Amino acid sequence: MRLQLKRVDELPAKSDGIRILVDRLWPRGLSKAEAGIDYWAKEVAPTNELRRWYQHEQEKWPEFQRKYNTELQNNPEAVHDLIAKIRNENATLLFSSKETSLNNAVVLKEYLETLL
Repeated sequence: MRLQLKRVDELPAKSDGIRILVDRLWPRGLSKAEAGIDYWAKEVAPTNELRRWYQHEQEKWPEFQRKYNTELQNNPEAVHDLIAKIRNENATLLFSSKETSLNNAVVLKEYLETLL
């Protein structure tokens, strides 16, 4: 099993495996068919409060990681559901942020890798 990250607007590839959107909000102007999304895991996305607080401000990144990890720890059912979807398969976590290295999908991938 391989877990990878991609922006949601990147073209699907066979190597993606199951394509999972991990944002709370649906990306503007993008249909499910266009994105090739197999599953929308909005329950494991950061809360609206955390998302609004973070605003992709680089200096908040360490605190965002800590707070989001806490949210994930406090939401075991949603995390378990996501793990059940990807177990034994390649999976691609899709995100819409233009920030490719400081976003929730990066934190979620690291969190999931500790559990798989």
